[in-house]
Parts: sequence; structure tokens; C-alpha cells
Amino acid sequence: MRNFNDLSQEEQNIHQYWMSKAIEQAKLAQAMGEVPIGAIIVRDGEILGQAYNQRECTHQAVAHAEILAIQAANQTSQAWRLEGASLYVTLEPCPMCAGAIINARIKEVIYGAQDPKAGCVGSLYNLPEDERFNHRIQVIAGACADETAALLSEFFQNLRNKRKKEKLINKQKGLSTEF
Repeated sequence: MRNFNDLSQEEQNIHQYWMSKAIEQAKLAQAMGEVPIGAIIVRDGEILGQAYNQRECTHQAVAHAEILAIQAANQTSQAWRLEGASLYVTLEPCPMCAGAIINARIKEVIYGAQDPKAGCVGSLYNLPEDERFNHRIQVIAGACADETAALLSEFFQNLRNKRKKEKLINKQKGLSTEF
């Protein structure tokens, strides 16, 4: 695993450009009330697939940004293998997404914020670099990390504030939210 800050300025600029596209996807998720996570898959300077979290609106546990971006890239390339492709995602992938990334034969993952509770690309575990798998993935951690972490923090702070406000309103109305 490589740290974004250890890359050359030229490499950082390239990764920041593509990560900005993933951040645009994350903002679409946020506008829909979804956790603001966005992903894009790039090969040879072309976006093959892009997506954002859609678990709440689709009621699908697997509707993570990475999974949806992989599916879109598979359709674009008319292949399940995405060899030579780079996946940019605003949050470190979970175990499900890390497994899908390995299975899709993606070349590298560049992610923004770390996920200490569910991240399996370095935080809790490092699936993409596990030598027991038949395909290993290069990982770059921390691209636009401050911006991606701020998006998530703002989203969850707003969610907590909304829940507190609803609880207060219900209390004032004499309704109890506790069971």
C-alpha cells in the first residue's frame, strides 16, 4: 500500500483529478439522502463506470458505490474482467467491495478516507494485497482524504442533528420514540 502524500506531484495531480469525479458521485448520493460515497472506474483515461451509494433508495444491501461502478464498467467494456483499470472511491472499501474488486481483476484502488470500522483495504484487513488470492491490487490510500472525510462527517452530523430534533419534537408532542 502506498500513501497518497508519498507520491510525486504529477501522480498526485492525476489522482486528485479522478478523485474529484468520485467526489461528484458522492455528492449525488448525499443529495438523495444516501451516505456520500462515490466511485469511478478509469482505464486509459476514460471512465468505464461511475456510481454512488444507493442502499437506502434501492433497499439493497449490496448497492455500494463500488459494486454499482463495477457493474457499469462491466457493461461498458462488455467483460467481467477489468484488467488495467483503476477504481477511485471516496471511502476505503468494505470486505464485500474489496472482494468484488479482486474478482473483477481491477489493477489498482485509490481511496480517500479510511474506514476504521469496516475498511478491508488496509484498516481492519488488507484483502487486495493478501498473497493467498490469485490477484493482487495496488492500493493508494488517502487521496483527497480531508475532503472525503469532511463529506462523511458532515453527513453523519446532520443525520444525528435531524434525529435529535425529531426526538425532541416527538417528546413535545407526547410521543415516545423509546420502546
